[in-house]
Order: sequence, then structure tokens, then C-alpha cells
Amino acid sequence: MSSELCDLTVLELTTLYQTGTASPVDVMKQVLTRIRTFDPAVNAFCQIADDALDMARASEHRWQRRSPFGPLDGIPVSIKDNVAVAGMATRYGSLTTPTHASQSDSPCVARLREAGAICFGKTTLPDFAHKIVTDSPLTGLTRNPWHLDCTPGGSSGGAAVAVALGMAPAAIGTDGGGSIRIPAAFTGTFGFKPSFGRVPHAPRGPFALLSHIGPMTRCVEDAARIMTVISRPDSRDWYALPFEGSDYEQGLRCRLAPGGIRIALSPTLGLPVDIESNVYDTVTRAGEVFRELGANVQRADPPGVARSNAIHATLWPACCNQLARSMPDGGTQLDPSLQAYAHAGNDISREALLGALVERGELGASVNAFFEQHDILICPVYPCVAMPLDGLPAGNALFPHFTAWCNQSGLPAASVYGGMTDSGLPVGVQIVGARHADALVLWACHVFEQAFGRAPLPELARGFRAAGHGRTPS
Repeated sequence: MSSELCDLTVLELTTLYQTGTASPVDVMKQVLTRIRTFDPAVNAFCQIADDALDMARASEHRWQRRSPFGPLDGIPVSIKDNVAVAGMATRYGSLTTPTHASQSDSPCVARLREAGAICFGKTTLPDFAHKIVTDSPLTGLTRNPWHLDCTPGGSSGGAAVAVALGMAPAAIGTDGGGSIRIPAAFTGTFGFKPSFGRVPHAPRGPFALLSHIGPMTRCVEDAARIMTVISRPDSRDWYALPFEGSDYEQGLRCRLAPGGIRIALSPTLGLPVDIESNVYDTVTRAGEVFRELGANVQRADPPGVARSNAIHATLWPACCNQLARSMPDGGTQLDPSLQAYAHAGNDISREALLGALVERGELGASVNAFFEQHDILICPVYPCVAMPLDGLPAGNALFPHFTAWCNQSGLPAASVYGGMTDSGLPVGVQIVGARHADALVLWACHVFEQAFGRAPLPELARGFRAAGHGRTPS
């Protein structure tokens, strides 16, 4: 077998475990080798568990006894460093956080462990996940594996880079305004932000009203399998939705073709934002792919996106302000750009904050009505592809124009690979559904991926493969 283990999907690795062709120890060793090889260049990881190989050996023994814990047994999964993993520090990418190990797992990590996954490492993020570029005073700068002089996006930038380079078959990210979808688009990976509350999350902290947990993978099937596991209930999250027990992987096969599906195509979301031609063209082409498959595709902009963005511009600084106020020193060690957000929050009155929350509910109702007329929406993830690091605006003052409104409305949304630019950077397509239509969004992404294909490996990983490292057993 000529493929490297680190280039395989979660489902492919599980098949190898079932047949005994490869073991979790083989995979974990190759993952650690990739990290040693690539991470000095890209800076995706901030911690590696000391017992990673021990966890892999325990999984290997379970497979040898034909008694795996669950559908993810032996699969290495990286965890963004604002999600607690027992035995590892939870630093939030910040100088302000303690260095001692967490005593318990967050809900999604607990579910992953119950299914046998190996939660082996923590990935980089900006200070408290506050921006859509991944750099922090604690861990430094994370780079895009396609072009090392470009950003991988944020705040789940380390997670996306890890998956793109085969340093993790799958990753857990968080999304408060685009933090899963933007890095996925910038790195050619798949990222899914579920409906608000679909995946239990604790502790939620000051970003409680916006924060989502979701999978980042190389393909939609892998994300669906992970969603089935991490969406299981946990009483620690007061915001969690009632458990519905969906098998999201099975849901990908609920229908054979998108005939009759009503798709709204919106290359601009009705916003007066400059969009790169390759992004616009990619979104338009995605609509054509669905039309050719039999879907009913019509141009339509969802309502209230600009107002939702204005609400985000109110709530986000207010959350940052609350975070800074919770610190004994007022957050003086926070990233200067986070301090600037927190300072802006000082000017937001309680009346303005309450008004934003009330308006958010009214806009959400209009969005619900939009999705009564359309099953899914196709739109951009970001106005451009991954930006050069040396061209970012001062303070990294970038706004998630096309993604934050989904957080405000609690909608399920994903970034799926849509092609490459002439300069060799990936372009993502955003697929959005009505609240709680998580299975439908994953299915639509799977249909598109099956028709269009997945991203190739970045040049770094292709060079690694060409050198003959880490081949699977014959």
C-alpha cells in the first residue's frame, strides 16, 4: 500500500484498523514524525501529550481484542487550546492563563475519549480566540502551509494547518464569528460550525452567546462521524440543544441526488464589500455544480446580514470587555488587539447591548422565514483568499463579513473546498442551512465534495511523501 498513513481520512484509517493492516501506534508515530518535521515551519501545535503513544497502544490492544470503544478508536484528534483536555494546560493562547494542567475534559473531549479517540495535542490560536488571524504573545505566529508568508486565518488556524499537513487526521475548533470556517477556507480543509448548542461546550466563558464547537477534517464524511460523537449530551452546557441522537454519517446517504433541493445563491450576501474575482467565481461555480445535479438554484440574498454584522460589532467588544474586567490587572498582558476590543467595549452602554440582543432575535426571525423558502444557502466564506502576513492591517483589524451573521442567528454553516487560485491558494465555499438543519448542511457539503473533489496536499506534505517517509505496511 503506497499511501502514507498521515494522508488518509478517518474512515480510511478505521478500515485499516479493522483489517489489521495498520495500527493506532503506526498512525500516532507518523503523526508525531510529521509534527517534528513540519511544525517548526508552521507553528500549529503548542502542546503534545506525554502519553500520546500510550493512548495509541491502549487503542491497539482494543483493536487486537476486536473490542474498540467506538467509531473513532485510535484516531488522533488535535484540540484547540481553548478547549480543556485533562492532563494538559488550557492556555487560550494567552499569557494571562495558568500553566497547570486541566483537571477534567470539556464535553466534546470527554465524548471523543469515550469513542476511543486519541486527544494528543493542543493547537495554536490568537489570544482568547479574539481574531481571524492566528498569532499570540504566548505562541507566536502560525503560517499557512500553502504559502508560508500567508496567514492560515483564525482563530482555529493551528487546527486547520494540522489537518492540512497530516499532522492530525482530524481537529476540534471553535467558532465565534468564523473561526472554523475561515481557516478551513484558507487551508483547503473542511470545517463545520454546527447549530448553536448542538455540540455541548463548557466552560463557555465571556463569549458564551456566540461560541460553537465543531470538527475540522479533510473530508465531510470524517466531520459527520465526529459530529455524531461530540453532539452527545452533557449537562454542563446550559445552552445545549435537546439531544436528538442523529447519525450524521448515515445522514450523508439519506438521498442520492439534490433534485428538488431549493438553493439560494448569494455571491455577495448583499453587502457592499470588495470581493476577489476568484472568490466570486468559485461561489458562482458551486451554484452551477448543484444546478447540474438537479437542484433548483436561484439568486437570493438572506435578510439582515449587514445589521447582524453591526450587532456582532457591538457584542464582540462587549464580550472582550467582560473578559478583561474579569482579570485582576484588567487584562494588561492581553494581546494589544484584544485590549483594543476590550477598550471599545467600555463605550457600549447596557441599553445598547440589550438593544443589540433584542434586534438579534428579530433578525433571527427573518432568517427563519428566509429558510422556509430556501433549503440551503451558498455564499463566500471571506472576501479574499489567505492574505500575506506582511500586508495585514494594523492590529489585525479584520472583520468576518460573511460568517459572523451565522453565529448571531445560530445557523449551521461549513466551509468546503472549492478550488485553487492561479497563485496556489485554496478557495472555500460556505454552505449554510436553517437553524438545526445540521444534517442537511453536511449532506449538501458531501454532495458538492463528491462532485468537485477534495483539495490536494500542500507542497510541504507532497515533498514529504515524495521523500518516502512513513509509508503504510504492504
